[in-house]
Amino acid sequence: MDTMKACVLHGVGDLRYEDVPIPEIKPGEVLVKVKASGICGSDIARVFTTGTYHFPTIPGHEFAGEVVKAACEEDAHLVGIRAAIFPLIPCQECNSCHVGKYEMCKNYNYLGSRCDGGFAEYVAVPVWNLLPIPDNMSFEEAAMTEPTAVAIHALRRAHVEVGDSVAIFGPGTIGLLLAQWARAWGAERVMLIGIDDEQLEFARKLGFDCACNSLKEDPIAWVNKLTNGMGADIAIEAVGLPLTLENCLNCVASGGKIIALGNPKGDFKLEKDIYWQLLRKQAVIFGTWNSSYDKSAKNDWAVTVDAVASNKVQSAKQITHRLPLEKLMDGLLIMKDNTEYFNKVMIVMD
Repeated sequence: MDTMKACVLHGVGDLRYEDVPIPEIKPGEVLVKVKASGICGSDIARVFTTGTYHFPTIPGHEFAGEVVKAACEEDAHLVGIRAAIFPLIPCQECNSCHVGKYEMCKNYNYLGSRCDGGFAEYVAVPVWNLLPIPDNMSFEEAAMTEPTAVAIHALRRAHVEVGDSVAIFGPGTIGLLLAQWARAWGAERVMLIGIDDEQLEFARKLGFDCACNSLKEDPIAWVNKLTNGMGADIAIEAVGLPLTLENCLNCVASGGKIIALGNPKGDFKLEKDIYWQLLRKQAVIFGTWNSSYDKSAKNDWAVTVDAVASNKVQSAKQITHRLPLEKLMDGLLIMKDNTEYFNKVMIVMD
């Protein structure tokens, strides 16, 4: 039996680099040779805390590669295609799927958590989930498509406009991708607020000079100063903490928009005075989830590929670590224990 190398999660905290059978592909699927696979913050929880939906599972949902085999003759023309992979496999039957909102599918499968994903040499992928990439786009850039599309999906919810001021609480991977999108779309001022000087210095190296350490400076006063007392047109919560949502409500302009993006670290409770800000400012809060992949020319993934290929968004500049597959645990521990600064840790394969 043909085998491949993979990092297999056998239980919470039990990740093994081992030989496993190469996936068998069914009609409508292709076999993808993985070339690059990013580590997402959600992978930390899956490996060390919550686990995946069953064991054993191969994690990894931010990946790209080359099609090397097709199950059906009608898909044989796809062999050799370089592609990014949309990880959500919709049921195609629920109400959300019927209107093309696949990211809100009620009965979805998911590569890397509900079925085997990209921390392996090969993955079985539905043809529907393949997004071909242009020749001038690297596999690392293609593997960054998933988080980059998540960022554009969030900004699209709030309809960012030319001249807007945008405050982003949490300059991590998604936060900096949000900043790149906002700049590319003509935001007049992009303001980043965090608590880590190394993180903020990395943002400055990407050209975002408006960066505030909220442990050293009042972020609300800082935003108000930069916006001549008006507040931010759009404030984005990209951390998942009540305090940062409160900061968004406090610094957003009257009639402004708030994007709730960060995965919650616990329960959210609002003080009465903070809730009054929402009412008195007539602010609008947008929730956001995943990214659109509706096969139109303007879906989040297609727009992302076009923007990265044309250098409007430089997602690969956020890659701080490149590791081989056998060193996946090293990358996970860097992120889990915060032993050194990281933005995006990328697994790269020959």
